[in-house]
Amino acid sequence: MLSPRQELVLRKVVDAHVTSGQPVGSKALAADPELDCGPSTIRTELAQLEEQGLLVHPHTSAGRVPTDAGHRYYVDHLLGGRDRLPARVGPGGPGLGLQLMRREVDEAMRVTAETLSQVTNLLAIVSAPPIDTATIRHVEVLALQPQVLMVVIITSTGGVSKRVFTFDRAVDPGLVSWAGAYLNEALTGVGLGWRTLRARLADPSLGAAEGTFLEALAPAFTDLVVTAEDALYVDGTARLLGRQEVHDLSQINALMGMLERRVTLLGVLRAALGERDVLVRIGAENEAPALQSMAVVAAGYGLPARKLGTVSVIGPVRMDYAGAIRSVRDAAHQLSRFIEDVYDIA
Repeated sequence: MLSPRQELVLRKVVDAHVTSGQPVGSKALAADPELDCGPSTIRTELAQLEEQGLLVHPHTSAGRVPTDAGHRYYVDHLLGGRDRLPARVGPGGPGLGLQLMRREVDEAMRVTAETLSQVTNLLAIVSAPPIDTATIRHVEVLALQPQVLMVVIITSTGGVSKRVFTFDRAVDPGLVSWAGAYLNEALTGVGLGWRTLRARLADPSLGAAEGTFLEALAPAFTDLVVTAEDALYVDGTARLLGRQEVHDLSQINALMGMLERRVTLLGVLRAALGERDVLVRIGAENEAPALQSMAVVAAGYGLPARKLGTVSVIGPVRMDYAGAIRSVRDAAHQLSRFIEDVYDIA
């Protein structure tokens, strides 16, 4: 348990190290008016913090830098009271200012990742709601040409899928009209699981012509399922790689490999769905080897009774945790409000 003065010294060391990237010495800390003690007292506090594993000497004569445990104590202190998070200063007042409005959910995910990366200067990742949370809202079967049709599927989350089909001969307009009416009646409100959709499409009571026609259109729904299962939005890779703290080539390669293996990354971020607030994993606290020299800040978003996806940033251990936590929390809150609104319309 740290004394109030030790907590203040640790916070000052972390803040100064995040800003400068350099070890922090007792003389620099003594110049801070918030610390009402001299260099000798501060040196004693620094030594005690080092004994507890919260700070470390990179060199014998240098100042101290926070360890992963020091960053963890700092983050826990931040999460212990939201009022301790400094307010964002800038045009438009507090918050990310995401202009989500009434856009489709996939566009909202993309905008959230892009904005979050710009605000934090870190790698931002947003996972979309899983497939079992969306249903079909409306289906259109449109004749573009006598032999060319387009199937448009609109989901309850606002997503729009389009698939064009070309036939060997002209399609009966009556069959096209029937298919649109039938698909809306049979599939509206049905979830996007392929087994359920397949069962609805393969109606044994249909005539041969109708059944064969629906079989030809079935790939439109197959594609919809596949697309929904791979919904991960990433922005800021170049920003992360451009940071001077990220210079280990093997570390970079491992992280890039994890981004390509989306299933692995989704598994890492899924832990945030069980958290009441923001999840922070620092350095070796991350089980995935690719992240053990990085830090992850993530939060779940969704409906009041169920979190549907995650908003997260990944960056070096030396990051602005106050800013990252605030931004992730803010983005998750705004995205939740947007999702609730979309689902209410469905």
